[in-house]
Amino acid sequence: MKLNELHDNPGAAKKQKRVARGPGSGKGKTAGRGIKGQKSRSGVAIGGYEGGQMPLYRRLPKRGFNKPNRLEFAVVNLGLIEKFIAAGKLDISAEITEDALVAAGLTARKRDGIRVLAKGEITSKITLTVTGASAAAVEAVAKAGGTLNVTAPAAAAE
Repeated sequence: MKLNELHDNPGAAKKQKRVARGPGSGKGKTAGRGIKGQKSRSGVAIGGYEGGQMPLYRRLPKRGFNKPNRLEFAVVNLGLIEKFIAAGKLDISAEITEDALVAAGLTARKRDGIRVLAKGEITSKITLTVTGASAAAVEAVAKAGGTLNVTAPAAAAE
């Protein structure tokens, strides 16, 4: 293989349309911008402008508040934990931590911590340590004979 034999896969690179390069190009003279008017000129940025009419983004109501430093938890359900225990991906003899849940593939990443919810059945006696859990999840694990320890979430990165 030589340098002059290298080429891209077919369809990988689309040839750019060259505008304002004569009548033979099919996009000559006005370059597809029509004749006269604001949009035919250069340096125009009219994004959300609607000709003086109240723009859509100002007509629609804005409600609520999005906290900039809120904590985002990865959510794991008890039924899914039981399924992974049955598949042998989680070891119930040892304490199940957030790192163990991520390593088993229950969730892609921890985010600000893992929160366990009570969806599904849990029958295994497990010791689980996570950042958050619903009251129903704590009760369900206790009913199965296990313990669910909740640690304080890490402070959000500023």
